[in-house]
Amino acid sequence: MPVGLRVRLGYRSPDEFAEKFAVNLARGGFFVRTHEPQPVGTAVQFELLLVGGERVVAGLGVVAWTRTGQPGERGAPGMGVRFTALDAPSRALVERVTSLKDRRGLAPGAAEAAAEAPSPPADPEPAPPPAPPRLARAEALTPVPAAPRDGAPPRPPPAPPRGAVQADLSLPHEVQTIAAGPVALDLGLPKEPGPPDHPSRAIIGIDLGTTNSCAAVVRDGRPYVIPSREGHNTVPSMVALNARRRLVVGHLARAQLLSNPKDTVYGAKRLLGRPYASKAVQQIRAAFSYEVVEGEDGLAAVELAGQRLSLEEVSALILREVKEVAQNHLGEEVNRAVITVPAYYNERQREAVRRAGALAGLKVERIVNEPTAAALAYAYGRRLRQRILVYDLGGGTFDASILELEDNVYEVVSTGGDTFLGGVDFDNRIVGRLLELYERRVGQAFDGDRVALSRLVDAAERTKCALSERQEFRIQLPFLTMKDGQPLALDATLTREEVVRLVRPLVERTLEVCREVLAAKGLTREALDEVILVGGQSRMPLVHELVREFFGKSPSRAVHPDEAVALGAALLAHSLGSAEGIVLIDVLPIAIGVALPDGKVRSVFEKNTPLPSRKQYTLSTTRDGQTEFELAVVQGESALAAECEYLGTVRLDGLPSGPRGMIKIAVGFDLGPECLLTVTARELRTHRAVSASFAPRPRPAHAVSEGAARPEARGLVTTALPLPRPKPAGPRPGGMLGFFRQFFGRDEAR
Repeated sequence: MPVGLRVRLGYRSPDEFAEKFAVNLARGGFFVRTHEPQPVGTAVQFELLLVGGERVVAGLGVVAWTRTGQPGERGAPGMGVRFTALDAPSRALVERVTSLKDRRGLAPGAAEAAAEAPSPPADPEPAPPPAPPRLARAEALTPVPAAPRDGAPPRPPPAPPRGAVQADLSLPHEVQTIAAGPVALDLGLPKEPGPPDHPSRAIIGIDLGTTNSCAAVVRDGRPYVIPSREGHNTVPSMVALNARRRLVVGHLARAQLLSNPKDTVYGAKRLLGRPYASKAVQQIRAAFSYEVVEGEDGLAAVELAGQRLSLEEVSALILREVKEVAQNHLGEEVNRAVITVPAYYNERQREAVRRAGALAGLKVERIVNEPTAAALAYAYGRRLRQRILVYDLGGGTFDASILELEDNVYEVVSTGGDTFLGGVDFDNRIVGRLLELYERRVGQAFDGDRVALSRLVDAAERTKCALSERQEFRIQLPFLTMKDGQPLALDATLTREEVVRLVRPLVERTLEVCREVLAAKGLTREALDEVILVGGQSRMPLVHELVREFFGKSPSRAVHPDEAVALGAALLAHSLGSAEGIVLIDVLPIAIGVALPDGKVRSVFEKNTPLPSRKQYTLSTTRDGQTEFELAVVQGESALAAECEYLGTVRLDGLPSGPRGMIKIAVGFDLGPECLLTVTARELRTHRAVSASFAPRPRPAHAVSEGAARPEARGLVTTALPLPRPKPAGPRPGGMLGFFRQFFGRDEAR
């Protein structure tokens, strides 16, 4: 199989490419700079791309010669690639570039003479090279010598003429190859992070996104986005293992996504804080090119080079990159941040984000919901009195929140969402269509590898973005797969109407969530003053059209869809040290309860409960001498524990020994303003504090379902919380204080 070579150039158009890449290109091949050239004779499948991702030259080739940059060698390290196959558009562009060079002062055929590389297969017998060419304007062609013939030793590349200019490719690039075997990865993250010794003066806001992350800060009363190292406003939320077996983050990781998808982690936000055995993880793990495995704590993790990384560590690497970008920009240390999360994140996912921030060296001052942050960016300083709905459709999640704005008070009254609905799902619908076209035209099912599938995903994303501005878009993917030793390509044209049919059900799903959010508080669509669209996927014209039809008004364009969340987080961070702070009143997005012995759930906090909130219940021992028991806590809207998200088990230890029912414990459930759950316990007779730990268990889904089937089993549902039942109309005998008269403690026989 050929080695994949993908070079993204710093040129924005084919014309600029033809003008400036001429010194690296000849009719017979091209030169690429790299510190790790492939051995001579290596087959190469290559693509030369513009800065926007548009392909300009693609084909098959073979490494004709290499230059390692050792002492005594002249010129930059790299390798010469000789063409063996080119598609028609690439052949035409190569001819255009070389003809342009001829017109600019080189004699006919001088390109081939300077490059000393054979022509493409269509011209197997190149003309003998003429006399050495005359150089114009200190320009020279980077030599690409011909492959050795008749067993002759390869000739070293001729030195460039005196005064020759070696062309740079404007952007860093390297050969991306897939290396195998375990590698000891040094993440540079602490095992047990602690708060920073000296909190920084600056507090930044971070939007930790599924596709891209963004940081913002407030200076002189004005919030603005901090540019990345490459000058972009966002940093790709990707972590990868590059060809040198080193971890790279952000744009460097994205650059190798197509050529090395197995070692490139993307979309980790969807898996963060979720049990590996959960239904949600099992449904989507096959959609990723990298390996999703079970972590030591039973949560989903990823595997790179044989080493297991937790999703918290992956997120920490992204947050650390954002932190370092902010430090370089501000010229001072930054170790404090406000980080945003989807409103529909559960308690354990929020805690995972907080821990990821700590691993990255950040003191997380506040976790705030993304729609709430977007509302801050929309209304800050405007002293509005409005009821708004924030429609947040990002790369991987969707949230809808209704807020009531009153000057500097931002009160969330209802929220809902779907953590598995976002831009990547739109891309997947288009990928499905491309696979159908491939099978129809090739006559067989798609059997490409992960690299080929990644190219399809990339093409789908480019198609989606392009069709937001035009009516049709042509997709050209040469050498996608191989059949009987021959390369197969995909050349298709999709129209906006066709893509609209594919993704319309997804947009309608978002509107169904909006309908539920309104109904939860008995509100009508007319009760809203504004609808705010945020998130990159909200740019799609179909989204604007259906949102306008559903709400009966055009959505507001007052905020930047990609930057609003980060800007709102920065404004909240700025207000933390201000005398006139922002007042946020948020709500619980998903109900929290405990699992009962019959497999059902008894609610502790209902959905849309204002935060912070506290509830306390009294428990009693069920056996003589009982000193410990457990409670299983779940989060979800289902009445069945097996269909809810398992949060963890509260284990109470150190109870004083006594007769059954005589030892009573007050258990308090506290929800903070960030939706983080804290459990406390106190023994009522002696007023002693009881140890209460809250931690996940391995294979929670299995344990919940097993406990529901066998109430006598020790596990997640063998104890229950005595919640107050509604008082009946008549007197209730026995004066019961809880829903259950006895509780299921730990089975001593086990």
